[in-house]
Amino acid sequence: MKWFKRISAITLGLFVAPLLITACSSVNLNADWRVANRDSAGLAPSPATNKEAIVQVYGARAFNWRGIFAVHTWIAVKAENAKQFTVYQVIGWRARHGGSAVVASHDVPDRNWYGATPEIYKDIRGADAQALIPEIEAAVQSYPHAHRYVLWPGPNSNSFVAHVARQVPNLAVDLPPTAIGKDYIGHGDLIGPAPSNTGFQISLFGLLGLTLAREEGIEFNVLTLNVGIDPLDLGIRLPGLGRASLL
Repeated sequence: MKWFKRISAITLGLFVAPLLITACSSVNLNADWRVANRDSAGLAPSPATNKEAIVQVYGARAFNWRGIFAVHTWIAVKAENAKQFTVYQVIGWRARHGGSAVVASHDVPDRNWYGATPEIYKDIRGADAQALIPEIEAAVQSYPHAHRYVLWPGPNSNSFVAHVARQVPNLAVDLPPTAIGKDYIGHGDLIGPAPSNTGFQISLFGLLGLTLAREEGIEFNVLTLNVGIDPLDLGIRLPGLGRASLL
């Protein structure tokens, strides 16, 4: 009985408490998407003054109650001397209306996601970025779920970015534990590379799994709520909160 109580307390602390903290702090549950902020967050360099190639991966809290649990992620690229960024992302309602959920558009790369300020998960510049752009474009085209969108457990917007990341090893992006859907491998596969391509993961349709990788560290997935430790960065990975440094 004592062990049961201890396990229950640990489970509550690891999975439930972070979600409650997030719900009470960083998520606006009364937001109206029609008037929500979609301006630039001022994170991306201007193409007018930055001629070098740029590849960036962004994420921001999902809209409304979804933001308690998850972020929405996207990829922005700019070739050398290009005058604008191309943004790649998945928008669920497009698939629900019979179209492709994959959107490629010339756009501001660092827009607020309906009131949520984005973060940069990866930023690559110069020749390295230029070499990645054709690989990213090919990976976008190869996404197998363009006409299918499932909020939970995937495939969704984070499944798309994880697919691109798996297809482009040198992108090596560490998607946070709040990128729900990143563990949806697809094709019925149970074992595959981690999204960062620096290790591997075992995943049962994105619902249960284990990731062991240099970038992600050790991460357990229980019903898409991920908890883990990152030994190299001395951090922990928690549902709702995301990544937190122990330093």
